[in-house]
Amino acid sequence: MSNLIHAPARQRPVPIPIRDVLPWAVFSGIIAVLSIYFVGSEQGATSLISGHFLHEFVHDGRHFLAFPCH
Repeated sequence: MSNLIHAPARQRPVPIPIRDVLPWAVFSGIIAVLSIYFVGSEQGATSLISGHFLHEFVHDGRHFLAFPCH
């Protein structure tokens, strides 16, 4: 039996064009901004949704991210 180990040839990584990444980066940025808005600002002076349901839904997240709410 042989003690040789077959190692596959190393392949160079394939570059990803910016035009393929850009739509996902913009989408992720929009989702991040909306998430920060709903956790940080909703039920304040810039409230879009009336009532306290959304505030109570994200209440612990507000404290975790150091947003004051009371």
